[in-house]
Amino acid sequence: MINKEEKSFLEAKAHKLRKLCLDTVTWAGSGHIGGALSSMDILTILYHKYLKIDPTNPKWEDRDRFILSKGHIGVGYAPVLAEKGYFSTEWLKEYNHTESKLGIHLDGSKVPGVDASTGSLGHGLPISLGLALSTRLTKKDYNIYCLLGDGECNEGSVWEAAMGIAHYNTTNVITIVDRNKCMIDGRTEDVMKLEPFCDKWKSFGFIVKEIDGHDFDQLSEAIEYAINEKTKPVVIVANTIKGAGIDFIEDDYKWHYGSFDNEKREKAIKSLDAYYNQRVKGV
Repeated sequence: MINKEEKSFLEAKAHKLRKLCLDTVTWAGSGHIGGALSSMDILTILYHKYLKIDPTNPKWEDRDRFILSKGHIGVGYAPVLAEKGYFSTEWLKEYNHTESKLGIHLDGSKVPGVDASTGSLGHGLPISLGLALSTRLTKKDYNIYCLLGDGECNEGSVWEAAMGIAHYNTTNVITIVDRNKCMIDGRTEDVMKLEPFCDKWKSFGFIVKEIDGHDFDQLSEAIEYAINEKTKPVVIVANTIKGAGIDFIEDDYKWHYGSFDNEKREKAIKSLDAYYNQRVKGV
């Protein structure tokens, strides 16, 4: 669990990262900001509390692995890595520009801190299963955190990997689903119905923790449960809001990808500040 000081730190860090994500979208000209903002609290608590990593040694063999299966949100993931110290924030100004190291989907061979090149949806959980099985051969003791999008769960490869994780009981895979209920061309329940979503994971042999994905207390409790649970694999279904923090794009699938002119950017900054101030009341 987190204490008051940790929560204040995480709230401030997430606020800074949301603004840096907005800046990155602005510098790039466009980006997948909706899903980046819905995932930002999850990314913040993982990178600033739970992941066993060393930014000065990105290839450290005993580090935890993080697999961003919803790899299209590089515009949010790159600021997290830069802020953590894997590379200079100056790189962000060239995000998705010609010859930049930061493509729209981050390339693990070019970007320090990226454990797998992702973007083709449905790949992250199978990769995570493979990494978990490899720890049994190499006798390593680390966790693999995999962040999926809910729309991504239309992919059959996700459920094949889920079967494998349950069958081999690779409890060092901690699966997190960003359940923002929107995808590129509509709401998830309109495009391809997922519900009863939690029951599906249970039927595949998982313990399900359904939480508010913007609540650091709930995130902390669920992640710690998943780390310590060794009898069955755990999936955290994190209910979130697409575009969280920018009121005029929130919960709107049309903002899966978008751009900001100066007027919209200033409006977005004011909204993010108001969102932060509302969140930290009483912290």
